[in-house]
Amino acid sequence: MTTIADFTVTDNRGAPVDLAGKLGKVLLVVNTASKCGFTPQYDGLEALYQRFADRGFEVLGFPCNQFGAQEPGSDEEIAEFCKVNFGVTFPLMEKVDVNGADASPLFDWMKGEAKGLMGSRSIKWNFTKFLIDREGRVVARYAPTDKPENIAGDIEKLL
Repeated sequence: MTTIADFTVTDNRGAPVDLAGKLGKVLLVVNTASKCGFTPQYDGLEALYQRFADRGFEVLGFPCNQFGAQEPGSDEEIAEFCKVNFGVTFPLMEKVDVNGADASPLFDWMKGEAKGLMGSRSIKWNFTKFLIDREGRVVARYAPTDKPENIAGDIEKLL
C-alpha cells in the first residue's frame, strides 16, 4: 500500500524532503498561489499550523502556477511574499505542477486516493487541500472554497 512515506519532494530552497520523515504527523498538503482570490487562506493555514503544530500537525504548501498563472514568482519570491504578507512559518516546497504530464507524483497519488467533485481526479484550482493521517494515508480532500478554519475539527479528530 502506498503512503506519503513513498515520496520525496523538494523544499523551496532546493533540498530534498523525504516524506517518510513525516510519518507520525497529521499533514495538510495544499497547492497554493500568491495572486489568487483564495490567497488570504494563507492566514487560516498558518493559524491551523500554529494551533496544532505542538500536537504533531504540519501544513505543507506547494506553490503552483497552473491556474490562471497566479503563482509567477520564483521559489524565493514566493517564500518572501508569504512571510511578509501572511507570516507563514509552515514549510513551503518548490513550485510544482499538480495536473498533467509533469504533475508531481505526490499530487498524482493524492488525487487518486481522494477524488474531487463527481469522482474527478484533476485539481480544479489553487488551494485544494489533502488531509493525511499519522500513517501517511489520504483521509480527505477539500475544495479551494473550503476555508482552513472549517477543517480544524477533522484535524482534531486525527490528533
